[in-house]
Amino acid sequence: MPGGCRSPGRQRVQAVQYNSQMNLPAIQAALCERGIDAWLFYDHHHRDPIAYSVLGLPQDMHVTRRWYYLIPAQGEPLKLNHRVEPHHLSSLPGRQRHYGAWQEMWEQLRELLRPHKRVAMQYSPKNQIMSVSLVDGGTLELVRGFGIEVVSSADLVARFEATVSPEQIATHFEARDAMDQIMEACFQWVGHQIRNGGTDEFAVQQWLAEAFRRECLVTDDLPVVGVNENSGNPHYSPTADSSKPIRKGDFLLIDMWAKKDKARAVYYDITWTGFAAAAPSERHYEIFGLVRDARDVGIRTVQEALAAKKKICGWEVDAAVRGFIAKAGFGACFVHRTGHSIGTEVHANGANMDNLETHDEREVIANSLFSIEPGIYLPEFGVRSEIDMLVRNGAAEVTGRIQKELVLI
Repeated sequence: MPGGCRSPGRQRVQAVQYNSQMNLPAIQAALCERGIDAWLFYDHHHRDPIAYSVLGLPQDMHVTRRWYYLIPAQGEPLKLNHRVEPHHLSSLPGRQRHYGAWQEMWEQLRELLRPHKRVAMQYSPKNQIMSVSLVDGGTLELVRGFGIEVVSSADLVARFEATVSPEQIATHFEARDAMDQIMEACFQWVGHQIRNGGTDEFAVQQWLAEAFRRECLVTDDLPVVGVNENSGNPHYSPTADSSKPIRKGDFLLIDMWAKKDKARAVYYDITWTGFAAAAPSERHYEIFGLVRDARDVGIRTVQEALAAKKKICGWEVDAAVRGFIAKAGFGACFVHRTGHSIGTEVHANGANMDNLETHDEREVIANSLFSIEPGIYLPEFGVRSEIDMLVRNGAAEVTGRIQKELVLI
């Protein structure tokens, strides 16, 4: 970009960059496919970022009154605004209605919904998909009180927020090309430092941050660099004060995620592990081998389902991977989901590979990206092996390098 690259550390990028404008025909086609009469969007004080993303509304819009936007499966959308803020939805197609008093709002909303029986909202039964479950309980009561069946918009959100264009896929591969090389160079640099006076976790993290700057990569947080017992903490992050030294005979985990510093770029997210000696212990080999093989179970589960033209949901991928690790006796040591959706945010709004933290029934769909990253975490060290997968053209592919053996640092 002109003027150089931004600093990579702790830049929070809002999950609102998937669509520049609403695709009304595609939304209505998706509603028809799912047998849903309409999709009702509602917001007050920017409670629902999904609405702004899917509808292509400006993020800086000043919102102090409730608004509603109804997209029917067929026909013209309808808008409902307060008279104090009558033009908030003026950029969207459809007929406009206004309200003043709360009683009028209820009546107008009832009229908007009268032709429909089954309406999608940003709601998830039992709050299973937390990132989609944004509508407050009172609004749900109000809509249901009109005789409406409210269904989850989770699959619709995945379709219109968590799929990526060919141009975005290209940015993912650009990030991959840079980051795969950075990962390899980092392990080499750590080995050189160990042989010439030593290093520590924080120094490695800062080395990675500088490498990101050189490659015009940005991220929402700095990489995880954990040695020995710290590698057993999935969300460990070193600081200058708490950083542990890395010496010969130590086990090292590096988890890093970033994207190119350009509009609507997509993340690449990987985790590798290595050992600072020529001969890791049998225990290190055992745990690494189990995690590697569990990761490959996840890869095959997705690829075989798509090859057979079978629908597969996120929870099914997690169940296969988790079952493999549990059978080996380490189920209690696998403490997080198998993977997550990836987009312009490192955690996007598509299907997660999850049957632990949630039961994710969202389908793994075309033009989606996600991670496969099982882990086994012991008191003395932890292993995670993470790759990214892309679904397109009826198949699923691993987008970057795949770690087969422990890196000997």
